[in-house]
Amino acid sequence: MRIFRVDNPHTKPVPFWEWMIQEVQDVYPDCVFLAEAFTRPKMMKRLAKVGFTQSYSYFTWRETKHDLIEYLTELTTEECREYMRPNFFANTPDINPVYLQENGRAGHQVRLALAATLSPLYGLYNGYEICEATPMPGKEEYLNSEKYELRAWDFDAPDNIKDDIRLINRIRRDNPALWQFTDLTFLNAWNDNILCFYKCSAAKDNLVVVAVNLDAKEPQGASFEIPLWEFGLPDDAAIEAVDLVHDSRQTFNGKTQSLWLDPADRPYAIWRLIPPGSARN
Repeated sequence: MRIFRVDNPHTKPVPFWEWMIQEVQDVYPDCVFLAEAFTRPKMMKRLAKVGFTQSYSYFTWRETKHDLIEYLTELTTEECREYMRPNFFANTPDINPVYLQENGRAGHQVRLALAATLSPLYGLYNGYEICEATPMPGKEEYLNSEKYELRAWDFDAPDNIKDDIRLINRIRRDNPALWQFTDLTFLNAWNDNILCFYKCSAAKDNLVVVAVNLDAKEPQGASFEIPLWEFGLPDDAAIEAVDLVHDSRQTFNGKTQSLWLDPADRPYAIWRLIPPGSARN
């Protein structure tokens, strides 16, 4: 056993965790400790400082464009970027977010795309694949939780999102820019329902642009920016891109582009920009 999810570590003495984690990792340096602590920011950061390898985060409740940008900017640019490794769970056995309760299949696609591309560490609780979100009335809990009963899941149920999960996991495996957390930059997108950002490897040989429609009920469009500046290109330059969702190629002419994302199809788009002068691949 090399991975431990520690339940509510903030309710135990912090010096104990510092001692215990060090003792274990001195012998097993690959041992991972995940702090399952939904508590005050100061305590969450302290647990990360004393040795927890990964941390739960507030991502689950950050739903608007403003809140996502504010929270991710804190995590990736402020002092906590040096020691905190947030794990972005879209849901947990204990937490069935209102956003998932109210937004069905498209809502599950939205939160999957955000969790899996904003962070290299993400998690989905069993049943997410088939968009199971029946709530306990008035609560952020599952009505028929596996905590209380055995469940037999039909993972081929209609409207499942298994193809989305496979696709995004493959994109994550194939693109080193998505393996890091702090290489995140938000892009201008002139619609409060459209979140655009990119991640770029240190060598700039892998740059991935992501756009997500946060409105899981209505199609949304926006003008948005392509980061030509990362390659030293002027605003009117052209750059080739691979559409990683549809496995096709296109050319972006100029820094400002337009998109349209329909939640009835896929509420997200992902491209890999091909650096100028590189071999076509």
